[in-house]
Amino acid sequence: MTNVEGLTQDQSDEHFLRHSFDVARRSMTSGNHPFGAILVDRSRKVLIETQNGYMPAHDGTAHAERLLATEACRTLKADVLTDATIYSSAEPCAMCAGAIYWAGIGRLVYGLSEARLRDITGNHPENPTLDLPCRAVLASGQRATDVVGPLLEDEAAALHAGVWNK
Repeated sequence: MTNVEGLTQDQSDEHFLRHSFDVARRSMTSGNHPFGAILVDRSRKVLIETQNGYMPAHDGTAHAERLLATEACRTLKADVLTDATIYSSAEPCAMCAGAIYWAGIGRLVYGLSEARLRDITGNHPENPTLDLPCRAVLASGQRATDVVGPLLEDEAAALHAGVWNK
């Protein structure tokens, strides 16, 4: 267990982003796509972890970030969300960026860019990526959301090795 209190912001971002990668790996063991997200409060405590939820219902809206945003809205106060950071193994799609915005989560850090994910998945029917960066979605709102990423992109890309050509 890493003592996160003594970490710089950059070190903390890498630590928690790798935690989201672990969640993405667990997602695969549950039969889902390799996407994971965690929500961390201002004191660097993990509040929520979510895996991709595509299976068993083939729910294309059950992205880890959207599921996290829904749970966050149901269980946490607005002031906690404003000061929280969502760490996502991949760049949130337009739907998920919208969910992060509407939840009022103040900061986002992601690993794999949507553009690189599209290069990896191609035109896979279970992941028809949108060519719309999360920054564009979040910048169009009335409330600011800080965005960091892509970060540790090669590590994030490795989660998808061999997944999309099955």
